[in-house]
Order: sequence, then structure tokens, then C-alpha cells
Amino acid sequence: MFDTLNWDDLRVFLTAARAGNLSQTAKRMRLDHSTVSRRIAQMEAALGIAVFERHRTGLKLNDIGERLLRHAERVESAVIAIREEASAGDAQELVGTVRLATMEGIASLYLAQRFANLRRVAPQLTIELVTSPQTVYVHKREADLFVSFFRPPGPGLISERIGKFRLGLYAARAYLDSHGTPATLRDLHEHWFVSYIEDLIQVDSVRWLADVIEHPKVAFHSNSMIAQMNAAAGGLGIVLLPSFAVAGRSDLMAVLPDVAATTREVWLNVHSDLQFAPRIRAVRAFLKNTLKRDPDMQVSLGDAVPELRTADCKNP
Repeated sequence: MFDTLNWDDLRVFLTAARAGNLSQTAKRMRLDHSTVSRRIAQMEAALGIAVFERHRTGLKLNDIGERLLRHAERVESAVIAIREEASAGDAQELVGTVRLATMEGIASLYLAQRFANLRRVAPQLTIELVTSPQTVYVHKREADLFVSFFRPPGPGLISERIGKFRLGLYAARAYLDSHGTPATLRDLHEHWFVSYIEDLIQVDSVRWLADVIEHPKVAFHSNSMIAQMNAAAGGLGIVLLPSFAVAGRSDLMAVLPDVAATTREVWLNVHSDLQFAPRIRAVRAFLKNTLKRDPDMQVSLGDAVPELRTADCKNP
């Protein structure tokens, strides 16, 4: 029955292998649960062998399934290449949708307001900006592009560093009037902070407060950087924020700007299958040019604050 194997069944298999359960597969493919189950059964019947182990918690590839996944991904790459070439038409005509995934802060406070510039030169290009607190795997087709604060792992991944930004401490005037303004790093241990919820942090690169102070007293936790910023603006405590987050805000004052700071890199990631597609190239060029022209996104190594983890910033 191998001749009955078709690409639609392989697509369902690929999505199920990546999602790990039928419900998520159905949701991602906009199919009903029974159709997904039937397509997988059809594929296994065509192959004459099961490729998944069924568990109460979901689906797990067996050894045959793992090998099939590698072949199916090569087929997927070929289909994507065919689709991109067929839809390219005039290489100068930028048409289609690009899904870009990144962290909430840089998505909402930096990138979103700048995409109007891209729209003016590519009016038929649609951007889907996805915010995620975790690593987005472009090699698993979770997005076309991923902007991250670290270089992520993944086969077939093309990654390039496109920027570097500074993070500093900020607090509301009301908080500083009430608690005093820190004069040294050691003074920070007498203050309250706003930070992430530790057990919900899914990428280590946002553990940036630890770069400035060890064991801070935290008055407010949130998995949202925007919520942290607004909590600090309301007077709850001191917060460590990227420079792009506080641009134009007058309700947050810099705290120890010359000594209490750290940096993070910005990485642009795309699967090698898509790197030459006109719509992807256009968005990559836009992102690189946007950050390149912004001095706050091109902090040099020499601008980083040295020796932050000294005796003064440790607990007395």
C-alpha cells in the first residue's frame, strides 16, 4: 500500500511529531480531531508499520518514526522550495505573509511601531508578530523568523547577530522619594525590586537582574516585562529594563546608570529553506537595517559596564 502514501498525510505526521498530541495537531492544522487521527492511521497503513507510541499524555515517535521524521523533513523542505519558486513571480514583487516570533518586550515596545516603515515599501506583505516567552523553533516551522536574545540551537538554522542593547535600572520618582535613591551598588540591597516569576522563566537570557545584583528583595513578580515596567512606574520598586522599553517615558528615572547595567545581543534566525525567499529576505533586510540605524541597538563591547559582580553588588 506504499503507493497510497501522500503528502497531506505526511504533513499531518510532521505536525503531530512536533506537537506531541492530536489536539494540538488538529488546532495547528485547522482540522478536526478525527481527521488527524484518520490521516495518521492512513499513513501507518500505507507504510505497514506504526510510527507513534500512543500514551495517555500524547504521542511519542518510535524508532521507525524518528527515521521517518528525518525523511519527511527533507520532503517538506523540497515542497517549500517548490512553493517559494512558484509563488515568487517577479522577484521585485513582495507578496505574502511572514510570521515573526520574538519576546513580548521587544515585539510590543520596539518592533510593532516600526513595521509601518516596511508597509510603505511593501504594501502587499503581511506581518504576523507572535510574542513568546520561550524559544521558537523555526526548523519545526513554528515561525518563519525568530528574533532572540541568544543564539538558539536547531538543524538547518541560519543565525546572525543584528544588534546589542543595554539594560539599566529604573524607578518611579515616588518610589525614590519614599525609599531614597541608591548611591552605590551596595545600597541596592536595601531596596525593593520588580522582576520575573522565577519558575516561569523559560529562557535564561531574561535572568538579567542577576547580572546586576545577587539575591534582590522582590516586591512584585510578573512573567510580562510590560507589567513589570508599569508596576515600577506605579512605585512598587526598581526594575531592570532594556533601553528600548523606556524610550520616551518620563515616569521612570534611571538608577545608578553609570555602574548598574548589563547588555544582551539580538539574533535573527531563519531556516535555510526560507532564507532566499523574497518575502523573507525583505523582512530580514528590514530588521537588520532598522537595528543598524539605531545607536541604542548597536551597543559596542566597550560600552558594557565592566566588573558588575564585584563585592559591592553582592550581599554584605
